[in-house]
Amino acid sequence: MGRLTGRVHVLAMGASCQGPPARIPLAVAAATALVSAFTGAEAVGGEFPGAPNVVLMLADDLGYGDLACYGCPDIRTPSLDGLARQGVLLTDCYANGCVRSPTRAALMTGRYQQRIGLEWAPYYQAHGEGLPPREKSVARMIRDAGYATAMAGKWHLGYDEGWIPNDHGFDRFFGSLGGNIHYFRHVDRLGVPDLFLDRDPVERKGYATDLTADFAVEVIDAWADRPFFLYVAFNAPHFPYQGPDEADRVVEPRTRGWQAGTRRSYVAMVERLDQAVGRIVAAVEAQGLGERTLVVFTSDNGGATHSRNDPCAKGKGTLWEGGIRVPCIARWTSVLPAGVRSPQVACTMDWAATVAKLAGAEPPAERPFDGIDLMPILRGDRARIERTVFWRRAPDPHRGGVEPHRAVRQGDWKYIDRPDGTEYLYHLSTDVGEQHNLAVDEPDRAAAMRERLDRWEADVDPPLYDQRSRALANRRARSAARSKPRPGPTPGARKRP
Repeated sequence: MGRLTGRVHVLAMGASCQGPPARIPLAVAAATALVSAFTGAEAVGGEFPGAPNVVLMLADDLGYGDLACYGCPDIRTPSLDGLARQGVLLTDCYANGCVRSPTRAALMTGRYQQRIGLEWAPYYQAHGEGLPPREKSVARMIRDAGYATAMAGKWHLGYDEGWIPNDHGFDRFFGSLGGNIHYFRHVDRLGVPDLFLDRDPVERKGYATDLTADFAVEVIDAWADRPFFLYVAFNAPHFPYQGPDEADRVVEPRTRGWQAGTRRSYVAMVERLDQAVGRIVAAVEAQGLGERTLVVFTSDNGGATHSRNDPCAKGKGTLWEGGIRVPCIARWTSVLPAGVRSPQVACTMDWAATVAKLAGAEPPAERPFDGIDLMPILRGDRARIERTVFWRRAPDPHRGGVEPHRAVRQGDWKYIDRPDGTEYLYHLSTDVGEQHNLAVDEPDRAAAMRERLDRWEADVDPPLYDQRSRALANRRARSAARSKPRPGPTPGARKRP
C-alpha cells in the first residue's frame, strides 16, 4: 500500500510522476500553484442549471458557546453572527462523535462511524486507519452527479494512497492529512511536514487558517460557472494554541508545549477563524452566488482546553452535551428563512444526506444513509420532527484514560450509561446543563432507552472493517520503535574538541 510522505518540496503541476519530483522556486510556487490547481476544471462539472453550490465549513474543537451568536461574551465573531442573522441557527445540533475523526467519517459517509469501525482519532502518520478505500464518500457521490468537488484544510481520515481526499471524490485538495499542525511551520506533532496540494507535499508561508481560506476563495472564483461542493475543514481552534500574531512564540513538536496555551491565544484563533469564514462568504457574494449556494458552518465536536461550552456540561471526549453539542448555522439566501433559531435535533451525518439530496445523488444501495435530509425542516416546509440519535465513546487503541460510555437522545430525553452499570437520565429541555440525574426517578424510561441503545449497537456491530486491530498493531510498532536502544559511540571514537 502506497503512502504519502512528509517530503518538503514543491512538485510542479503536470510534472511526470517518474523519477524525482521537479523542484521549482517557492516564490513561483506560491504565486502559481492555486491558479494552476484548477486547470482542467471544465471537464469536471459543466453546466447544470438549478443545481445549488454547497460550501460546508467545519471548525475543529470549537465550543458550543464560543461564538457571540451563541452567547460568548469575550470572542468577537461578526462574520458568523451575520451568517446567523441571514440564515438558520440550530440550537440542538450534534457532532456524531466527541472526538475528531469519527465525526469526519460520519460526514463523509452519512452514516454512523461505528459501521466502518472508526471510533477514535488515528495517530500521527498511522497506516490503515480512517475512511477505507471501498467506502463511497459524499464527495464521490455528488461528483458522479456532475459536481466539481474540492477540499481545503484538515482531512484526518487516512495517510495512505486510496485513503486521501483525492481518492475519495475530491477533485482538488489543499491542506493537512493528520490531526493537527503547527500553524506557521505546517509540521505535525512528530515534526513531519504535513501540507499538501492534491497528492504532493508543498511549502507555503502563512498562518494555516489563512491559507485554508485562500484556497477556498480560489475554488469559488475558479468554479463560479459550474455547480461545486467545497468542504472547508479548518484546523482552528485545535491545538497547538497559536494566534495569528504568535509566529515567534516557541511551539516545538514532541514537547508538552505543543498543547500549551491560553484563553487569549484561543480567542485570537477563533476570531481569525471568523475572519476566514467572512472572506469565504464574501467570495460567494462577489461571484453573485449567494442565492444558489448553501453555506453551512459547524464543528467536529465540543470544545476542549480554553473553550467555552456553556451552558453545556463537560467537553470534548465525553458524551455529555459539552462534548457533542456544537454550533451550527445554515444560510441559503433564496431558500432558507433569515434570523431563525431552530430547535431541530440534527447530526453531522445529516449534512451528507442533505447535500446528496440537493445534488440529486444517491448513496450505494448497500450503504443507506443514517442521516436525514434537513432542508424541508430548515425551509419551514415541515415541522420539527422528534428523533432518536446515538453515540458511543469506545476505548481508544492509541490513547489511555478513555472511559467508555454510550448515549442516546430520544426527543427531549437523554440517557448515558457506563459499562459498570452507572446510568444518567436528563430532560434536556429543562436541564441542558445535565445537572439533575433522573435515572432513579424514571427507571422505566431509563430501561427503555438502554434497550434502544442495545438494539442500535446490535445494528452497527460488528463493523465492516476491523480498524481496531490495525490501530493496535500500529501502537505496538510505535512502542517497539521507542524501545530500541539508541546506538552508542563508535569504539575508539572521540568527541570533536
